[in-house]
Amino acid sequence: MNCLLCHSPYNPIASWRQLLFLEDLDVLCPRCRGSFKLIDGRLCEMCGRPLEESAPSVCADCLRWQEDEQWGRALVKNRSVYIYNDWMKDVVTLWKFRGDYVIVEAFRRPFSQAFRRHFGRDWHIVPIPLSPERLYERGFNQAEALARLLPFPCFPWLSRKHSEKQSKKSRRERLETDNPFFLSGHPPIDGKRIVLIDDIYTTGITVRHAALVLLEAGAAEVGALTLIRA
Repeated sequence: MNCLLCHSPYNPIASWRQLLFLEDLDVLCPRCRGSFKLIDGRLCEMCGRPLEESAPSVCADCLRWQEDEQWGRALVKNRSVYIYNDWMKDVVTLWKFRGDYVIVEAFRRPFSQAFRRHFGRDWHIVPIPLSPERLYERGFNQAEALARLLPFPCFPWLSRKHSEKQSKKSRRERLETDNPFFLSGHPPIDGKRIVLIDDIYTTGITVRHAALVLLEAGAAEVGALTLIRA
């Protein structure tokens, strides 16, 4: 068997758990799997950023969000799976910007485990959309690819207007950007708990913009599950 990332041959040793529960073998070799850094330990209650033991329960960024009446209520929490280390940056480049869609399979088990741990079946899964222009440019929506790893249906309840890439903007520029999201038709959102799926949480403005649209349409609450916490 060859590793999905480095393509070197390796022997995936099946554990008793894999045999008993018919779990798929890891698509990554131990070296590549070990290069990812999982988020664990003490976290910010709001955004899921790793915290020192002596730090307050909410990080400084989230305290700033909470000071604003509009933004403070937008998101109940974000949880992420991995730290954005140098290895992850290289993998994201291959996945998102060089169109290697199959790399998403490397995240199936940890992403599904995070969803079950932090959310669950009573949350409705909504991937953050790309604009039609960006989707054509990239070839696939990475948030939708992640959402389809989860063992529950995902709902395309949001659409997105085309705009400059968020990664090219400063925090202030991101905050001053008009909300690019709008509802796709008239989805049955009223009273539902919704978890937004995206690849990277940086400032949090993307998921908060999307959350505001859903809350205004009647959602009970909105959270987010992201692959990476930058």
